[in-house]
Amino acid sequence: MSPQMSDSSSKGVAIITGAAEGIGRGIALRLVSDGFDVAINDIAPKQAALDQLVSEITSKTSRRAIAVPGDVSKDGDVKGIVDKVVRELGGLDVMIANAGIAVNKPIAETTVDEWDRLFAVNVRGTFLCYKLAANAMIRQGRGGRIVGACSIAGKKGIAEAACYSSTKFAVRGLTQSAAQEYGKFGITVNAYAPGHIETQFLGRFDGYQANKKGLKPGEWTETLKSTVAVGKNGTPTEIASLVSYLVSKDAHFITGQSIIVDGGGLFD
Repeated sequence: MSPQMSDSSSKGVAIITGAAEGIGRGIALRLVSDGFDVAINDIAPKQAALDQLVSEITSKTSRRAIAVPGDVSKDGDVKGIVDKVVRELGGLDVMIANAGIAVNKPIAETTVDEWDRLFAVNVRGTFLCYKLAANAMIRQGRGGRIVGACSIAGKKGIAEAACYSSTKFAVRGLTQSAAQEYGKFGITVNAYAPGHIETQFLGRFDGYQANKKGLKPGEWTETLKSTVAVGKNGTPTEIASLVSYLVSKDAHFITGQSIIVDGGGLFD
């Protein structure tokens, strides 16, 4: 990539979806540190958190940052996000399709509405981000980097999270197909597959397990540490470090991969 931005010190422009909290927020901060201008996205109810993050970035760095709220499951919203970023920040070089949701339930208790909602956000949302970002990158003619959110649940099915696991298996397939279609344009497409990352998202899994097993809040999360080689849970920083590399020029020969980042719990 050789972004020709109005700000010559910028490494380019990145969109990060689902960036109001957790892994998305961590990735946004890391890419800013790396020298990217960023557009941070989440759903409208999280506007205040987006505004706070924009303020944090612009007050502490020289990088540009804008909030682009919207629902990634809606074609018009994602198109609007991409168009606004290209118009206001001068282009698009990196798309991080991070937004995702989960439900913890046995298959027998999972409703059709829950199934459809997870696929709408996790799969259709990733598809729209990949497609519309790639369209913009192809028009620019300078290549790009697209990165999606897989999971260890997309490498091995998880009981009582069948719907979530299914969406993440779908992200793996989409990533592999997109990598083959977009490689000729200088666009790489990869995904990160986190394990146990201590975020609000993991906290929702913890709440389900605590209620089911009669545990105190946080006890289930603590037990996860003994299931991985390094003996600890991860933080958004670990995922952001991988993303930082995947969007760099040095990663030009890596594409179509969903890379596990879990401290050595699942080996691929």
